[in-house]
Amino acid sequence: MEQALQMEQAAAAVAVREITIEEKERFNSFLADSVKGHVLQTWEWGELKAKTGWTPIRLVAERAGKIVGAISVLKRLVPTGKWCIFYAPRGPVLAIEEKDVWDALLEGVKVQAKKHNAIFLKIDPDVKDDNALWRERIESSGFRPVDKGPGFEGVQPRFVFRLDISPDEETLLANCHQKTRYNIRLAQKRGVEILENAPREQLKVFYDILSETASRDKFLIRPFSYYEAFYDLLVPQGLAEMFLATYEGNVIAGTLAFKLGDKAWYIYGASSNAHRNVMPNYLIQWKMICWAKKHGCTMYDFRGVPGDVDENHPLYGLVKFKRGFNGEYTKFIGEYDLIYKPAVYRLYHFAEPLYQKTVRKLINLKKRLRGQTK
Repeated sequence: MEQALQMEQAAAAVAVREITIEEKERFNSFLADSVKGHVLQTWEWGELKAKTGWTPIRLVAERAGKIVGAISVLKRLVPTGKWCIFYAPRGPVLAIEEKDVWDALLEGVKVQAKKHNAIFLKIDPDVKDDNALWRERIESSGFRPVDKGPGFEGVQPRFVFRLDISPDEETLLANCHQKTRYNIRLAQKRGVEILENAPREQLKVFYDILSETASRDKFLIRPFSYYEAFYDLLVPQGLAEMFLATYEGNVIAGTLAFKLGDKAWYIYGASSNAHRNVMPNYLIQWKMICWAKKHGCTMYDFRGVPGDVDENHPLYGLVKFKRGFNGEYTKFIGEYDLIYKPAVYRLYHFAEPLYQKTVRKLINLKKRLRGQTK
């Protein structure tokens, strides 16, 4: 009987290990089937970030050979090269009720932190701000909240609009604000067409419009090579899609969207300065919702907004646009750091903003010099 009890305990025990590329599909399938699974935790997202200076480390927690928890950690060396930071975007992924899984994953990351000389682990799970159990788990495990302020100041947006797209399309459209419905129909009436599953050769067209948008709205974008890698790693795997809006034979808007399991996310958007009066952004967003629903999704995420702001805020127009589709205003639990090296952590948070400020100055100087040579 004692032997049977030991066998039962062994079967119930949680073991954590690092996985290799041979288990990529198994890893992604767990994420897709999980309530809190997110594209930013997938194998392919780690490969994309590997092209921008990060090194992915993927761990799974298993019970009796079945994955019950997962975390994809991105490692990045700090400028000295002696230490590194760990970041798990929208992770970890598990049923938070299973405390043994939570504890095992954190212990597994701690082992990796010691191996790689990590200063801290940052997490920002896909969890609402009012989830008491998640907050209790995080804070009782020694994580420190990182207040980045309102808006887009965090690594991932803390405020989004999310739409339940399980109702039929007719109901979803009827639930939109009247002005949103009007603009969707106006775009259709004016002859705007949406190309779903836009081919790879159209990526440069999207990027050119994205550059135009960035210049108009004054934000930075990554080089074209990043979007090439984004497309090549995610689109063929069914994790992303590109959409283009055309009018009178010309592309005037474009978007990139994520899809994993029953969830979809709007991620990048671009619109030309020309023909904005035909409202392509409304129609392309609506077609993305229909696309997500067609692929079995029940949740559509409009991504970041700068909090619940009033009409005087400079980004109120963005909030109004996304709110028009009748999504739920969602506030996430935010960023938390688990500190492994307290003294180095304090030094890092003193020096890192100065380093980023210097980098931004160099980027702006390079842009000005480039403009002078044209």
